[in-house]
Amino acid sequence: MSAAPRGPDPRHQPPRVAILWCPDWSITAAVQSAKLGVDAPVALIENGVVRGSSASARAEGVSRGLRVREAQARLADLVVLDYDAALDSRVFEPIITVLESLVPGVQVLRPGLCAVRVRGAARYYGGEFAAGLFLAGRTDEEGAGGAKVGIADGIFTADQAARRGSQVTIVPAGESAAFLAPLALTPLALGLMDDPAAPMGIITLLRRLGIHTLGEFAALPGDDVATRFGDYGARLHSLASGRDSWPVTPRTPPRELDVSVDFEPALERVDQVAFGVRTAAERFIVDVTAAKLVCTAIRVELDSDSGELNERVWLHPRSFTPGDVVDRVRWQLQGSGEVGLSSGITRVRVSPEAVDAIGNHESGLWGSGPDERIHHGLSRVQSMLGHGAVLMPGVGGGRTLADRQQLVAWGDRPVGVRPAEQPWPGQLPTPLPGTVFSPRHPVHVFSDSGATVDIDERGALSASPAMFSATGTRSRKLTAWAGPWPINERWWSEDSTSAWRFQAVDDTGCAWLLVLDAGAWWAEARYD
Repeated sequence: MSAAPRGPDPRHQPPRVAILWCPDWSITAAVQSAKLGVDAPVALIENGVVRGSSASARAEGVSRGLRVREAQARLADLVVLDYDAALDSRVFEPIITVLESLVPGVQVLRPGLCAVRVRGAARYYGGEFAAGLFLAGRTDEEGAGGAKVGIADGIFTADQAARRGSQVTIVPAGESAAFLAPLALTPLALGLMDDPAAPMGIITLLRRLGIHTLGEFAALPGDDVATRFGDYGARLHSLASGRDSWPVTPRTPPRELDVSVDFEPALERVDQVAFGVRTAAERFIVDVTAAKLVCTAIRVELDSDSGELNERVWLHPRSFTPGDVVDRVRWQLQGSGEVGLSSGITRVRVSPEAVDAIGNHESGLWGSGPDERIHHGLSRVQSMLGHGAVLMPGVGGGRTLADRQQLVAWGDRPVGVRPAEQPWPGQLPTPLPGTVFSPRHPVHVFSDSGATVDIDERGALSASPAMFSATGTRSRKLTAWAGPWPINERWWSEDSTSAWRFQAVDDTGCAWLLVLDAGAWWAEARYD
């Protein structure tokens, strides 16, 4: 007697999952941020092409992939907005907070799409359909705009159900393969993979083989698929067959580390505010340390009695201590070289802008040697004299050596400095001079006849340089020279500048960098 066939082992069945999908989420987030109407024709632009469009814009032919001019030609009153991935996440965060208060274990797959194990929610709300209906309705109340819920075995099948059904679509347990079978083999059908563009090569080949649906793909022998397409193809084949092994991994909400101090009445004096935030600064550092982190950048927000808001991000060369936090608040109140607030302070808020694992900042068994003493010494001087009292040299971008020299406050990153790694046509190549004069020294350059050397608009020299001298010094004979090389900046503007650079060697063997600027000669640097 043959044994009756056994059903699938329940231990290997995918969990029942609810997928909450907010269609056109990027459009919804952009519309809410720009405070537009829900029916406004909107297109999100990324790299000069349409990345997404609203329903009203799609009805007029504005689709993904169009260039901006073509999209505007199809719809004259089209509202064009830049795509901002950070905005998608930021606007979706309140919805996730609400969902986490309703059901436990929410996993954010991407902004506008999240998953949750539905078993507990179904028991609490009276069934899977009731739970899905409640989640979709609650999400719409938060401004999601037409949220849909799909419930099935596993994340992949639930996602397809949410995208292809009504407000709530339920795929019965064990019927994932039958539900997926008629679906077309498209990148969207496999779009939950880590790289949505990766399935396209496999899909193109399968279509050439006459396979156009997930069911036809699932009917192929799994070993043959793995041999031909590798592990990635085997993973796609498993999803198409309804065998979804993705676990639902709930997110861990970030710990709230911000601290704030309210003052009533408002405080007018800097020392009063600094004293008032001392306890909060100590609590801030204790909380950061308890999370096994150190703070390398903080954001300080100051609210004034007149409604002004002053905020700034402060960096630290190592990590902040309570005293460092108080110093930054005090410096910001003093203006740090800018105009401070014109009325009393009502609130101070300190939040971590950048953190690092505490293990990366532990001192060695015997300390860290001279660097540690230098750090504490500079920090002490800065604390006593002010933020801008201790400066560090840096190298920025530019065509002249003076432009490339940068001085920034100890612990800060250069602000507004032109990046050195960008191309700067006309900049001096290596090796660079050892001594740069600040300010540059005026000199005279003469020809063999004793006439001043000049250069015309076409870059032609009036005579070959033969001697040069600084003001009040003897003339030096030039044994070699090279140039001229033009330095033209902002040639299209009225404030354009133009100069000519030379390299020269005198009879003592010393090499100089000379510049002819506006008819005057200057010694910009010396090669030591």
